[in-house]
Amino acid sequence: MKKYKYSAINLNGKKFEGTFLAENEKDLRRQLAKQNLYLVSARPDTEKSPNPFFSLTGKVPVSELSAFCRQFSIMITSGTSIVDSLGILRSQSFSGYLRKVLTHVFEDVKAGKLLSEALDKHKRVFPDFFRSMVRVGELSGAIDKVLVAIADYYETDARMRARTRSALVYPAVLIVMAIGIIVLMVAFIIPTFQDALSSLEVDMPPLTVALYDMSAYFRANWKTIVLIAVAVVLLWVLFLRSKNGRYHWDKWKFHMPFVGKVVRNNVSARFCRSFSLLVASGMDIVDAMDEVCIVFGNKYVASQFAKSADDVRQGMTLTMALESYKLFPTMLVQMVSVGEKSGELESVLSRSCSYFENQVERSIAAVTALIQPIILCIIGIAVGVLFYAVYAPLLRVMNDLDTSKGAVGYAARSLYALLRGI
Repeated sequence: MKKYKYSAINLNGKKFEGTFLAENEKDLRRQLAKQNLYLVSARPDTEKSPNPFFSLTGKVPVSELSAFCRQFSIMITSGTSIVDSLGILRSQSFSGYLRKVLTHVFEDVKAGKLLSEALDKHKRVFPDFFRSMVRVGELSGAIDKVLVAIADYYETDARMRARTRSALVYPAVLIVMAIGIIVLMVAFIIPTFQDALSSLEVDMPPLTVALYDMSAYFRANWKTIVLIAVAVVLLWVLFLRSKNGRYHWDKWKFHMPFVGKVVRNNVSARFCRSFSLLVASGMDIVDAMDEVCIVFGNKYVASQFAKSADDVRQGMTLTMALESYKLFPTMLVQMVSVGEKSGELESVLSRSCSYFENQVERSIAAVTALIQPIILCIIGIAVGVLFYAVYAPLLRVMNDLDTSKGAVGYAARSLYALLRGI
């Protein structure tokens, strides 16, 4: 069936415009006639999803998706139809981009499409997991409950992301400070001392000579260095956006000491919440395993989990499949085993969500507590080496202040006075 934009009139001559799904114009004319409308003109609707240019990232924030789900579920629970609910929601205080998308979804559903089919046209806005859950809600007839579950999921996931970012802010600030201090000394402080000491016949330590040479090279080639740094960053971004690059990076993170524990706990928390929602909504376990791969946020885990889904499809139990690939902590595998044996898998996993979410916070706190002193030590060593290299020749001059005579002594005393003024 095609989607048509039409213009029609009723018996009183009043004009109506809208969209409708029909096999062809003849079918469209017949469908409108049933509503006492007479077709004036029609054309196929080829309009695509709104341009995401002015949405910065081209995506909708999780907070907006969560608010949309929450309001949508309340309206449906109160007895409002899906079409009327979308008609109200498209005029709510969401971002302009989301309102445009909701207008398209409203028109499609009004024309006769299923909600999941209308959402499939806007994959940049509505994630795969979101659309899968809506499709499950339509099939099970519990779209209102599914929307509430989606809202809870995204709100919890947003809180976890926020806590992760806040825990990593301090280490990031320390790293930026360390880089800033080193660049400041190499670019500005060291050249000042070098110019002041150049008139003195002082033997420079090898470390000081090397530092002066590095400073001179940096000042002479700073544009090239900046361009190389930008190129490295761009190449790294492109590497992470490539399929193989992201897979190998995620694999490295998963097996990395300390960081790997954070990744495993995060993956476990997402698995518990999303898998329990899918199974509770009535989806088959194998189908739920296929859908849950989307929410891991880790390509390596998703690929390995897809293999375990194939094993379950061939007759292996879920517990045995998870044990084979060792993607989750032993405790989670044991909880899955208990759920399978008791027939309460979704209930067991749902109660396990909070535990693994707390484990994510604890593992992040542990990694942060380990990173901070390491970064502080690196900063201390770097600054110490720089100051030693800068002040080593100056200390030699200071030791000769009381005994030096002639031009060297005069220059040393002048340098000392200059430094005191600085």
